[in-house]
Amino acid sequence: MYKIMQKVKLKNGLTVIYTERDTASVAVEVLVKAGSNDEQEDERGISHFIEHILFDGTKNRGSSQLISNEIEKIGGELNAYTSNERTCFFAKVLQKHFDVALDVLADLLQNPLFSAEDVNKEKKVVGKEIDLVNDEPRFYQWVLFQKSIFEKHQARFPTYGSKRVIAGLDRKKIKEYYKRYYRPNNIVVAITGKVEGWKKKVEKKFVFKRGKQVKRKKIAEPENRKNKFKKEKRKINSSYLVLGYKTVPRKHPDSYPLDAINAVLGRGQSGWMFDEIRSKRALAYEVGTQHACDQSYGFFAAYLSCSKKNLEMARLLILEQLRRLKTISAEELQEAKDYLEGDYLLEIEDTQKLADNLCFWEQVGDARLMEKYISRIKKVKVSDVQKAAEKYFKNYCLVIIEGK
Repeated sequence: MYKIMQKVKLKNGLTVIYTERDTASVAVEVLVKAGSNDEQEDERGISHFIEHILFDGTKNRGSSQLISNEIEKIGGELNAYTSNERTCFFAKVLQKHFDVALDVLADLLQNPLFSAEDVNKEKKVVGKEIDLVNDEPRFYQWVLFQKSIFEKHQARFPTYGSKRVIAGLDRKKIKEYYKRYYRPNNIVVAITGKVEGWKKKVEKKFVFKRGKQVKRKKIAEPENRKNKFKKEKRKINSSYLVLGYKTVPRKHPDSYPLDAINAVLGRGQSGWMFDEIRSKRALAYEVGTQHACDQSYGFFAAYLSCSKKNLEMARLLILEQLRRLKTISAEELQEAKDYLEGDYLLEIEDTQKLADNLCFWEQVGDARLMEKYISRIKKVKVSDVQKAAEKYFKNYCLVIIEGK
């Protein structure tokens, strides 16, 4: 998989994780522990907005073209994403270009211009992105689902935020948020590849000073005492359905049986949901399940798109497959565990995916937890799956985007 992981904390508080890989590529990912869950009412979408505007120019590279070309001209990849709990920036290049990748990312994170012109430009860009998500039911169904299933947790707010808030952002508010979270003691850097002197190189490039310790409130999300239902109508041909349940964060031991359940029900074309709903009955084209378990929240959901007339049948079939977990066989569980092992290990052969996983696990608690993932999956028993299904699959949240 990879050689021994090394983890150090620099004097300024920056956490650096390095794993040696004998590959042609090297990946660098910078995780900032700030996402939409950290935003106040008048900041909805600011984490995602800052992800955008950091690419618009730095003190050393004055435009987005200069930044992107630095990596693209050597055949590399430079990108970023924002989620509920983190904002990540990454570069993947040939190993001989590691210094370039590190320099670009360090420049992005430490020397943003935040020009008034770029702020106004990105307001338009982000506004169009929000429209794109809201217009596309395959994306919007998850916005509607998280908004509907959570009552108190910040995960009920979409990462893209509020159009009204984005329109009202100014440089002062952006800089205040940036200063609060973009500090070395709130950042993780993961390097995967083969790099000599990686620690000294990071120390030389990431020179910003330690900031105040970030404090986060723990939010007690209430259990669902009854089923929830939310429907929106659209002038589209297909209808979209998501049926799901609140579960647990990643560090909870039940997250591993839930991973196994996700593999049983939703893997590829051999999962129970796909087989029953599409292969046997042709009720839908797209069918699947999702198990999301992050640092502070979790949910499990089945989703599909079908004709309006088939929505009720689809709902009943989803519930039927969930009930089947009571009689799951040891053979069926073993297939799921083998799938998880293969899928996981094949994914992290990609240096960027490996770096992303290391950052994720470090934010959850410790990057070394990643090395224990497969062994914990292998320990999942039939009784663990049955107990998890009985415990969490009680009162569901159902959202439907109803077509014509």
